[in-house]
Amino acid sequence: MNERDDYSLEDEASSLCRLRIPEECAGQRLDQALARLFPEHSRSRLQAWLKAGRVMLDGTQPDARHRVHGGEQLEIDLAPAPEDLAMAAEPIPLAVVYEDDAILVIDKPAGLVVHPGSGNWSGTLLNALLHHAPSLGAVPRAGIVHRLDKDTSGLLVVAKTLPAQTDLIRQLQARTVSRRYLALVQGVVDQGARVDAPIGRHPVQRTRMAVVSSGKEAATRYRVRERFRRCTLVECELETGRTHQIRVHMAHAGFPLVGDPVYGARRNTGDVLLDGFPRQALHAWRLGLNHPVGRVPMSWESALPGDFSALLATLRLEEGG
Repeated sequence: MNERDDYSLEDEASSLCRLRIPEECAGQRLDQALARLFPEHSRSRLQAWLKAGRVMLDGTQPDARHRVHGGEQLEIDLAPAPEDLAMAAEPIPLAVVYEDDAILVIDKPAGLVVHPGSGNWSGTLLNALLHHAPSLGAVPRAGIVHRLDKDTSGLLVVAKTLPAQTDLIRQLQARTVSRRYLALVQGVVDQGARVDAPIGRHPVQRTRMAVVSSGKEAATRYRVRERFRRCTLVECELETGRTHQIRVHMAHAGFPLVGDPVYGARRNTGDVLLDGFPRQALHAWRLGLNHPVGRVPMSWESALPGDFSALLATLRLEEGG
């Protein structure tokens, strides 16, 4: 008889497994017995379940080193960890701008996380892509080759095959992919410029990026599109693609993005309109690249989303008044 022949789930929808420790396990440490009983799960996962209190032995939470005698009642919660669901397909709507057999261009809304990570193991663009095109499960990172921050909207290209992904990554490295953004920044910008400043982890606040001498090369060009009394609409073009690059570089230049809670030092300035914008005012409006198959130059543009467009409309009304 198999050592787990007498195990049962509480019900069909439950992840709680109940079984008796076999006599053959007598004298073993509990973690060793679990590894024997549940060989489909890694030892590190079983250890994590023990630490999380998901394993009960005769109604108590045992230590991994506890020696079993055989015959004890074991209860273990086999529910998958959140990270185990990271590659699950989810029916999340996508705004598809362009699609063929090699690439997919998405207009990402603000608020959508691109790739699963700590605190965001589901509900991401990656989950949506796997539902839209299940074949992307065979491509690393579901074909994602570059990212947009959660609260940045706009265009993003995805590779549908491994050769297309390799080609797009090489284009990004060669800086032949054109990525242009519209950003509303605090302050009045007199003229455009180029920010050439290395970006790396903030030396103290490790969740932030910063201009640091030990960082990676980073360059951003910006030019004025429209001026207002207390802010400026600028167009930014990436020469490199570092994490939070535009947000860090514009703050470094003295013009942090409106609504940026990290680099904008959002504070109660008394400006109800700008202080109230709920995210960084940044939109990836134009994307250009050479198609991975045939090398034909292609480009796409995305209209400003409703919240950004409404903010500009209000500013223009104020200027007219």
